Amino acid sequence: MAKEKEPLMEDLEQGIQLTSENETGRSGNVGRWSEGFHDPLVPKHGAAEKAKVLSVTTKPYKPVPCSESEISGIWPSSFSKEYCCIYRVPNRLRRVNPDAYTPQMLLIGPLQHSKKAKALELSKTDLRYLDYINMELHKKKYLNAIANKYGDQIIEVFRKIIRTSEKFIRESYAESTEWIKSQEFVEMILLDSVFILGFFIQTETTQNIKKKEEILFHEEDILFQEPCLITTILEDLILLENQLPYVLLEELSIHFFANLETKETFRDIILRAFRLKGEVKEGMNFRHFTDLFRRVRVETLCLTKEQIKSAKDKPPESIKSLHNADKLDSAGVDFVPLEEKNNLSLVITFERGILEIPCFLADDNTERIMRNLMALEQCHYPLTAYVCNYIAFLDFLIDTDQDVDLLVKKGVIKNWLGHQASVAEMVNKLCLGLVDFGSHYYDIADRLNKHYESRRNRSIATLRRVYFKDLWTGTATVAAVVILVLTLIGTVASVLQVTQKENNPPPSPALFRGP
Repeated sequence: MAKEKEPLMEDLEQGIQLTSENETGRSGNVGRWSEGFHDPLVPKHGAAEKAKVLSVTTKPYKPVPCSESEISGIWPSSFSKEYCCIYRVPNRLRRVNPDAYTPQMLLIGPLQHSKKAKALELSKTDLRYLDYINMELHKKKYLNAIANKYGDQIIEVFRKIIRTSEKFIRESYAESTEWIKSQEFVEMILLDSVFILGFFIQTETTQNIKKKEEILFHEEDILFQEPCLITTILEDLILLENQLPYVLLEELSIHFFANLETKETFRDIILRAFRLKGEVKEGMNFRHFTDLFRRVRVETLCLTKEQIKSAKDKPPESIKSLHNADKLDSAGVDFVPLEEKNNLSLVITFERGILEIPCFLADDNTERIMRNLMALEQCHYPLTAYVCNYIAFLDFLIDTDQDVDLLVKKGVIKNWLGHQASVAEMVNKLCLGLVDFGSHYYDIADRLNKHYESRRNRSIATLRRVYFKDLWTGTATVAAVVILVLTLIGTVASVLQVTQKENNPPPSPALFRGP
């Protein structure tokens, strides 16, 4: 059957809505997801478990009629604590830096869907919306390429899986999606998920796939002719509002990878693309890509389930004050970078005047990543917001560019932004709008404050800083002390000699006269 193509204007006004006839022209069968779906965080990776990834109602999703639900951005009438994991960034955080939460060129999921209808009009004044249009059309190219290479049947399999799990997908968002009709919602998720699968397959090197023909159209794909576009898409896929449930992507990938002669899993490919290979433990689960980047960091703390539960039941105290790095240095605190191969660790220790802290890489994408991880924690992990705690701790240490300069010299900060003041400004703004529920590093901050308040520590630190700041100053100080001691010894010896003479006068001459 010939594939019909709708005009661009009509596609965009309808939210790039595709119908079954437009894309495949066929119908297919698919096995239902089996067993009870108790935890969407636990995807199965074994071959025998592939059919057990999800389990949701097999009845088509029917939205409840509600006039308010037809408005984008309205909260849902019921909130699913079990499934909900994707949020719109709170305005108290967004207003500080809106661009940090806004996709540069790729729109994913229902929270971004309303922007597609406005793309044509707004692209006249904002070129970013032109990129949105290009990417929506590129998604359709990926869908058609997969259908042409592996048959229309696989697209129908994807569509049925999404339609069957529609209720679960909708409940994964903390914002109502009732305003998107069921058919339109399914096609939107289909386009987005197929693009994500195809994109990560394209990023995989040919050596991991036995046949070069297994790659969709690498040489013809403009995304892979301009490496900066790949980087931009990967950055957009980390944004909190730009997510799909990972467990859905993994279920779709099982059917997709069945057509590829590779032992690689979708999990392996995304970890390599995000440069997280070797940083993720085998049993670590995550809800979506933003959650992946957070969990990689939180896992470095090696917290037990009991510790996490304890933190939720009895949150730690908040850090009210902490002296900056320059003042702590004046009190003898030695800043040492944590001996880790990566900059993802959140482990901070303070023992015997040595503060070990992970190396903080400040580059062009640092603020974007950190803001979205912190937004996720504010919405989903408020009582275990370890990334927020880490950034807040760093914010206390950094007040001015002098603090940054000190930490750069100590190797605690890698500054790729240029001027030290740029790092100080970025870190100081990261915590604006955060709600503090207590800090994991409260005890360390308390001990640092007590260390600074000790006069003995400050006196010793002053002695070290003034008289032993380098080899030459230290040598000169030691030589001066030696000379002073020798002079003192000589003086004391002279005084003792004079005193001895006065106490023992010479014998009288009369004693030597004869009779």
